[in-house]
Amino acid sequence: MAISDPVSTGPRHVAIIMDGNGRWATQRGRPRLFGHRAGARRVREVVESCPDVGVEYLTIFAFSTENWRRTQVEVAGLMSLFRMYISREARALDQFGVRVRFIGDRVRLDAKLVTLMDDLEKLTCNNTAVHLTIALNYGSRDEVARATKRLARDVAAGNLDPDDVNEETLPKYLDTCVLPDPDLVIRTSGEARISNFLLWQSAYAEYEFIDTLWPDFTKEEFAQLCASYGGRDRRFGGVKT
Repeated sequence: MAISDPVSTGPRHVAIIMDGNGRWATQRGRPRLFGHRAGARRVREVVESCPDVGVEYLTIFAFSTENWRRTQVEVAGLMSLFRMYISREARALDQFGVRVRFIGDRVRLDAKLVTLMDDLEKLTCNNTAVHLTIALNYGSRDEVARATKRLARDVAAGNLDPDDVNEETLPKYLDTCVLPDPDLVIRTSGEARISNFLLWQSAYAEYEFIDTLWPDFTKEEFAQLCASYGGRDRRFGGVKT
């Protein structure tokens, strides 16, 4: 079967679990942070290729709530990398027309990093070429728990009738409330699990688990995956007649 034009039938929103940085570095006899730096450079190439394949929204998993369990050296290095990436890429992202949002719990992040995140969101708030969402200190279960607390407070305050709570209510309290649900979720590095990423939002997403390590992921492979998505038969639980 021929693959349709990816710009017209491809995914509007792609989410990526960027896995394999550490293994990529280990294979080269280098420390894990070397791989994380290489992975950060790969982000720009994928972001800039989004308009060519019709992707309006790109969400990337940068640091999970579980990643705090890594060594202090690696965590500190990652936080330094995030600060450097935001400072270095802010102007380029803005000039390319990228709107940047961050999701996740910011309470545990250091004040300087949070300030950089806030400033980048403000700088790019009027851009529309690509909507880039960076999940930083993010875990889907944590997100749902925080959303449920906010919902419960509204119920307790009398602003929300419990009888009106349904599957359309909770998404309004999630970190992703202004985003469409992802159409396609990609995980690199050969692992076939979703690792607590966008659990609610990805209920009907298509998944691609690929062997490529994230620092080796190219815009050509990204385009191929988006084109393959265009050939899938998506029924959302129904039956086409």
